[in-house]
Amino acid sequence: MNKLVLALTALLALAPAALFAHDQPAKNGTNCGCACCQGQETCCCHEEKAPEAKTDEAKRHPLAGVIVEVYAVKSSLLVKHQDIPGFMAAMTMLFKVDAATLKGAVKGQAITGVLVQQGEDFWLEELKPAKP
Repeated sequence: MNKLVLALTALLALAPAALFAHDQPAKNGTNCGCACCQGQETCCCHEEKAPEAKTDEAKRHPLAGVIVEVYAVKSSLLVKHQDIPGFMAAMTMLFKVDAATLKGAVKGQAITGVLVQQGEDFWLEELKPAKP
């Protein structure tokens, strides 16, 4: 009976390791021994998966407005823009711009360009003085 108790105790001590082997990464890339990895040389349960690429594609909208203020330190323009049908009501917003656009920006100037939105970010591209 003593041998039976010892055998059962040993089995019970090893059971948790066997039961949860699937949850443990395989050592040295070898097969972890679970059913889904049978017949494979390396473990498929804990493969490093590449992070998913950001799928937010940039949306572009034509914009017409007036430069209210130039903020060189923020690389931004405060622009009072007209309604963008189906996207945004007319309002005054702060937009990031590139260095060349910032350099040519003049307070009070009427402009046209492209409003770009990607996720929560907005910026302006292709700005030029509006035709009178």
